[in-house]
Amino acid sequence: MSDLRKTPLHDRHKALSAKFAPFAGWDMPIQYTSGIIAEHLHTRQAAGLFDICHMGEYFLEGPGAAEALGKALTVNLATLKPGRCRYGFLLTDKGGIHDDLIVYRLKEDSFMIVVNAACRESDFAMIGERLPKGLKFADASDEIAKLDLQGPESVSVLEGILPQGHWRRLPYFGFTEDSFDGGRLLVSRTGYTGELGFELYVPWGKAAALWDLCLTDPRVKPAGLGARDTLRLEVGLPLNGHDIDESHTPAEAGYGGLLTSQDAYVGKEGAHEVREKLIGLSLAGRRSAREGDAILDASGQKVGVVTSGSFAPSLGKAIALGYVRADSAQAAGFIIKTSREEIQAEAAELPFYKQGTARAAIL
Repeated sequence: MSDLRKTPLHDRHKALSAKFAPFAGWDMPIQYTSGIIAEHLHTRQAAGLFDICHMGEYFLEGPGAAEALGKALTVNLATLKPGRCRYGFLLTDKGGIHDDLIVYRLKEDSFMIVVNAACRESDFAMIGERLPKGLKFADASDEIAKLDLQGPESVSVLEGILPQGHWRRLPYFGFTEDSFDGGRLLVSRTGYTGELGFELYVPWGKAAALWDLCLTDPRVKPAGLGARDTLRLEVGLPLNGHDIDESHTPAEAGYGGLLTSQDAYVGKEGAHEVREKLIGLSLAGRRSAREGDAILDASGQKVGVVTSGSFAPSLGKAIALGYVRADSAQAAGFIIKTSREEIQAEAAELPFYKQGTARAAIL
């Protein structure tokens, strides 16, 4: 489709015979010739390289920036030090989740905010409306490229291709700034796979060179959005617009414990409201549930709906996330009604996959 946007790595993906599909207005690689399962397992075992250049990046700076941002987002900035980043939410007035995001504290009153591609324009408008005049707030999404290097071998790979950095010193959700090919490089120990990993931010025009450099290490294989989705689902991470949305609060999605900010941020009053709960489901067999499938209780009464479902390559079975009524969330067993059949499911503690290396000690 000619109206879809392309990342600076689009030609690289074509050369690798990637299969493309539209995602949030972008023509994105879903998988390469080895397939989603192989890419998924390789990331769990070694290192996968993901093109995430479609994400949005904003910069906010100026006197009072921290106080202002604390009123716009749920992130507790009072305890966030420069060199660290934190996950949080942009809420509606009623406490529903418009988007999930990560805030990077560059300096005391200087921040980078990374948002989902589908919400780039709306997030910028919503946050901008909540900020006082006088602050510098800019959308740099068209200038910054983002690559995710994920997997237990990722730190060793970085040491080989970017030997100037002290990557093992980075704590979980810590970041550092450096340079690459004459441009600014920001490296954070974060990711969306449950594995040890790093997110690499470079100028748009430097993305291809960094992609090529990463692939010089034989432990690194390209991975598409298909594997990224199965990897994040196995560790119970939500997908915006599916597992989290404006109809549900952070507390309903299982993130009430992150709402520690003392600031009077927009949506704070409703953020703790719980009418439904997002739960994990382990299905009998390999057949997957799909978004929108009904979740029934043992008596056959509908109590919820599936929001994400897939076969889990690391576990050899099908899993799903879904919202159920709060009064049904403690049940041990459910039935998922698909278009073809009814599948028995058990409530599962998140994350489904518990051997991830994301928080592994690497010093």
